[in-house]
Amino acid sequence: MCGYLRRHISPRDLKEFLKLIGMPQLEIQFPDSGTAQHFYPAWGAVPEKQIKGLIVLEDGHPKVVDATWWYACDEQGDVLRPNMAKQTLNARNLHLEFWQEPLRHRRGIALATAIGEAIGPKGKEKRFFVEGARPLLMGCLYKRFQNGKYSCAVITRNAHPRFTDYHDDAFPLMLPHDPNFLKLWLSDTAPDHPAIAELLKQPKIFTDLTVTHVKTYKDAVPKGDPVLIQADEYEMTH
Repeated sequence: MCGYLRRHISPRDLKEFLKLIGMPQLEIQFPDSGTAQHFYPAWGAVPEKQIKGLIVLEDGHPKVVDATWWYACDEQGDVLRPNMAKQTLNARNLHLEFWQEPLRHRRGIALATAIGEAIGPKGKEKRFFVEGARPLLMGCLYKRFQNGKYSCAVITRNAHPRFTDYHDDAFPLMLPHDPNFLKLWLSDTAPDHPAIAELLKQPKIFTDLTVTHVKTYKDAVPKGDPVLIQADEYEMTH
């Protein structure tokens, strides 16, 4: 389960990265202090717990929105109320009818520099801070409500075979830093396109990851030596 995202990158580096992925026109906001941004799911039904700067496609153009990190929400006036009866911080069982429409038509991208993962029984789990050598692009599904608010979920798939020491149940869907793939991903093209279908079948790692055992994700104080996991080889399927 992916339940923590961090974004800590300078405006200059972000600008260069957005050029690299073919989206130089996007403007993602930063805290005035320049400190790291920490994103958490809307546990406790708190709609202000959002993934900020989620990249979506509307009217044929990419844009950024702030989306409550809990896909199943109810619209109440000008706010959203997360439906805690459904655990939808992650989109895992994509074969279910619940996910089919957004998977075909509302795929988004969360930009992060690190994520948090854990393994072990609840209350005794070991937490791992997972930082990318380059920014991570996380595949998401999103929904836009009539009041103009958004909700989202991070897609998770089968466990990655080289990551099972840190989370052995699932792995978040990371996307390649390939402008052609990202354009395809954001479009409302059905997910049976070979490139998308292949990635959904088995997730990949697209940049080297440094994995460190920590006490908390936010502080990321090491409790052991970091481990390097190298990126997978990747070639886009046409």
